[in-house]
Amino acid sequence: MRGFIDLHSHWVAGVDDGARTVEESLALLTALRGAGFDTVVATPHMRPGMFDNTRQGLKAAYDATCAALRAAAGARDLPALDLSSEHFFDDIVFQRLLDGSALPFPGGRAALVEFPTRSFPARAAERLFDLSRRKLRPVIAHPERYEPVFDDISSLDPLLDAGAVLLLDVAALTGKYGRTPRRAAEQLIEAGYYYAACSDAHAAKDVPEVRDGIKALFARVGEEEASFMLIDGPRAILEGTVDP
Repeated sequence: MRGFIDLHSHWVAGVDDGARTVEESLALLTALRGAGFDTVVATPHMRPGMFDNTRQGLKAAYDATCAALRAAAGARDLPALDLSSEHFFDDIVFQRLLDGSALPFPGGRAALVEFPTRSFPARAAERLFDLSRRKLRPVIAHPERYEPVFDDISSLDPLLDAGAVLLLDVAALTGKYGRTPRRAAEQLIEAGYYYAACSDAHAAKDVPEVRDGIKALFARVGEEEASFMLIDGPRAILEGTVDP
């Protein structure tokens, strides 16, 4: 099956812990297309103190990577490309989301957010609601990796009530991040918590596990639901037509 839309990957060269060179970008995008993704949105980290990326800097790096890809052999076979960011949900980046200096998904209707692994930020639900009121849908990256979810998936309920939707990293279903995140992902799927799924690929070597994760997703929920999570759900996020 083709037509998948990847809302979370790290293929822009030299800006975070993803692709380091244009050659690595090309290899990653080629592999993702081979896995069925016809649209791939770059989401490099915006995390002050670790990845000090800004909207302007990421746009410049994206433009430079795309120009180099267009000149590379085989680039004509790449998926459609676009740019957003994975926003670490601290005070600095939250303010950027409010004042328009962050980097939401194309169309400006939703933004990818990432939390600390060990706990949700203070007032997280309230702040997500602030974004929702501004018609910016919060999309929570890899919720299956957050420790509060390990013990109780309902810890996500206040965040969903605030307007957020959840994005599955399909490789979690292969055990890539360990047994506990895999179990959390399976529980969240079983309870119907996810709205969409993605690769969160950082390098071409990640894509075999992405492929296996996609197979596991189809086996677990069936073709209709898996197709929604990989095509219709991501499209609704981009178009601002989410109906949780």
